[in-house]
Amino acid sequence: MSLPKIYTDENAARRHLEKLQWPDGPVCPHCGVVDEATKLEGKSTRPGVYKCRPCQKPFSVTVGTVFEDSHVPLHKWLYAAHLLTASKKGISSHQLHRTLGVTYKTAWFMSHRIREAMRPAELTPMGGTGQTVEVDETYVGRLEGQPRRGRRGGASHKNTVMTLVERGGSARTFHIRARRSPRCYRSSAPISAAKAT
Repeated sequence: MSLPKIYTDENAARRHLEKLQWPDGPVCPHCGVVDEATKLEGKSTRPGVYKCRPCQKPFSVTVGTVFEDSHVPLHKWLYAAHLLTASKKGISSHQLHRTLGVTYKTAWFMSHRIREAMRPAELTPMGGTGQTVEVDETYVGRLEGQPRRGRRGGASHKNTVMTLVERGGSARTFHIRARRSPRCYRSSAPISAAKAT
């Protein structure tokens, strides 16, 4: 029995993901504009890259997903997600590495990343009567106009990160992106008052 093309061909997998993510046309992850992007073509351009006309920033369908910034082909990611969700008793990383033809380390990373994405977000309110919640923000990345080491030129890659710390409780870190709901990472380990200050 042969596999569907979305599990064997990267371009077919990308088109499939675009249909799922963008039923009304490409959505810019930077400014949130729908169906106002141009698909970039050419030998030097990666497949599946769009450029938003209003904000002039490039993006692809994997931005903001577990597939973002991965060297693993997209069709292997989709096949891994299918195997993890369709297997009645789950699938081990060893079985995943044999089936996908990737290293065990890659399969372990992929399975944990997919499972983390499927975990329901438990965003219960922080603080309460008599509780203290501290909020701070920082900028992570290179300084404005500073080039990457070993490369000429380079644009700004500063990201705004906001952290909420509940004394004696948990911490939440938000990666802030313009006009999008922030991605939230929650720490399950309690943070002491000494660490919170």
